[in-house]
Amino acid sequence: MTETNIFQEKFGKPSGRAATKVVPYMDEWVQGFIRAAPFAVLASSNADGHCDASPKGGKPGFVKILDETHLLIPDVAGNRLFQSYDNISRNPHVGLVFFIPGLDYTARVNGQVEVLDRETLAAKNIDIEIFNPDDNSKMLQGLLLRVEEAYGHCPRALTFSKLWDEETITHNKTNKPI
Repeated sequence: MTETNIFQEKFGKPSGRAATKVVPYMDEWVQGFIRAAPFAVLASSNADGHCDASPKGGKPGFVKILDETHLLIPDVAGNRLFQSYDNISRNPHVGLVFFIPGLDYTARVNGQVEVLDRETLAAKNIDIEIFNPDDNSKMLQGLLLRVEEAYGHCPRALTFSKLWDEETITHNKTNKPI
């Protein structure tokens, strides 16, 4: 994050911790957050810039930290639309946002991925770890991510949204907004 973009020119450059928090590896805080996170959203886009955001979930630590610059994201059988994988076949750049229920902070990791087949995952002794597995809970493949950027993200958006607010959750469960 060394180049100034047009929006920084218009609204100002980041200062303080924000100016130095984006690093090309996962620091201890980001690694600890990922180990505790049961949920992430994977963002991808194809060569034309058409985007997809795919939720990923499992037991905390289901995304494996291989070292400070590599993650392994398991692909558990799902709807078989494979939008992310189609995008990745054309553009390997992805972004991940990790969430821990009840915490307003998130961890973000951006980088490039390659698809690993089931045999390669088995050879690396990688298993899926999900809550309450069902008959469809099988590993299809995985993504090996090479980290280009990693950082903790401030609670502002989650605080504004009241995403974890118990009153809001109870209201939504009772009134079912959709």
